[in-house]
Amino acid sequence: MAETTHTVPNTMAAMLLTGHGGIEKLEYHQDVATPQPKAGEVLVQVTATAKNNTDRKAREGLYPTKDKGDVTSFAMGGTPTLTFPRIQGADVAGRIVAVGDGVDAERIGQRGLLDFNIYADERRDINLTPDYYGHGADGGFAEYIAVPADQFYHVPNPELHDAELASMGMCSYQTAYHMMTAAKVNAGERVLVSGASGGVGTALIQLCRIVGAIPYAVSQLDKAEALKALGAEAVIDRGDLPTFVDRVLETTGGKPIDAVMDLVGGEMTNLFIDTMIVDMQGRKSYPRLSIAGASGGNLSEMMWTRVYLYQVQIFGVSHGTREEAEQLVAWIRSGELKPVLHAAFKLSDLHAAERYFVNRGSNYLGKIVLVPDAQWASHGAPFALENSSSAVQERP
Repeated sequence: MAETTHTVPNTMAAMLLTGHGGIEKLEYHQDVATPQPKAGEVLVQVTATAKNNTDRKAREGLYPTKDKGDVTSFAMGGTPTLTFPRIQGADVAGRIVAVGDGVDAERIGQRGLLDFNIYADERRDINLTPDYYGHGADGGFAEYIAVPADQFYHVPNPELHDAELASMGMCSYQTAYHMMTAAKVNAGERVLVSGASGGVGTALIQLCRIVGAIPYAVSQLDKAEALKALGAEAVIDRGDLPTFVDRVLETTGGKPIDAVMDLVGGEMTNLFIDTMIVDMQGRKSYPRLSIAGASGGNLSEMMWTRVYLYQVQIFGVSHGTREEAEQLVAWIRSGELKPVLHAAFKLSDLHAAERYFVNRGSNYLGKIVLVPDAQWASHGAPFALENSSSAVQERP
């Protein structure tokens, strides 16, 4: 293992998830053994890690796939990989301070962003058994993390603060991009984005514009200006459900939606499908719905006759591929993707961050990041909640 003059301590501060349950299951410890990089790995000193809704859902055991009442984590490979204690946190930014055997020591000192996936094989185009750092292995809610060298991407962009870089992490952006690639979203198509003010939603809006699609955001109207600044063509309030489809069509000039990127589920699923099948005469492609969340409810009632007679294609999306991760990093490096950072919290204040996330108000937009206490002055304080005067944090 190669190191620079940076001295890696034997122990570190970390937030440990000790079991399924409430935030009391998250315990802050300052005597956790510092990981050591194995062959092909790098040791990263964490400067910021974005919080994702999957952190809460994994903690609360909200990933049933058989019995809707199960309290469980997901286990796509057949065997549960979430064991306790576990360090959560998938979207990690930081700097390489040591490397394992087989990794070029020249990488020490590089600032970068983690591709959060734990891939089952080397395939670049598919990822059938997704798992991730912060679930099947320790994540970034700590001072250090050891990860595969080829999944920690160098992002030197000096205009991006570390907290901003973490807010562009793969858990949101790769999920968003895979929703689009699964549904084969093309230039010129009208795309309805639900949950548009969150991390995946704001990523979808930007990614639609990059590929030339036209995103229509479903969100509260008081977030309209911020979402339009990101690239939303218009913002549609969920509002009165019986009038939702009519309001969408009024916004599009009567033209049907081509594809829906759904993060809500529940009673909205039928309405989202309705926005795509109102007029089949002039369509150039099948109606498509990608779903990667169920914040509005885990069960939806729909008529399968409507699905198959209208030839609605439905894509379940979880994580993404190596190819998609590389493309996203290229767009981050080029500046085509922009950070949407709401606020930063100290790692030791994760309980407060969790409460804020669950009870977030109408001004919430984008991502929350957690910064190790030792890194707070440099990487967290400029983005502290009390310093934020708007939903999108201004860069200092």
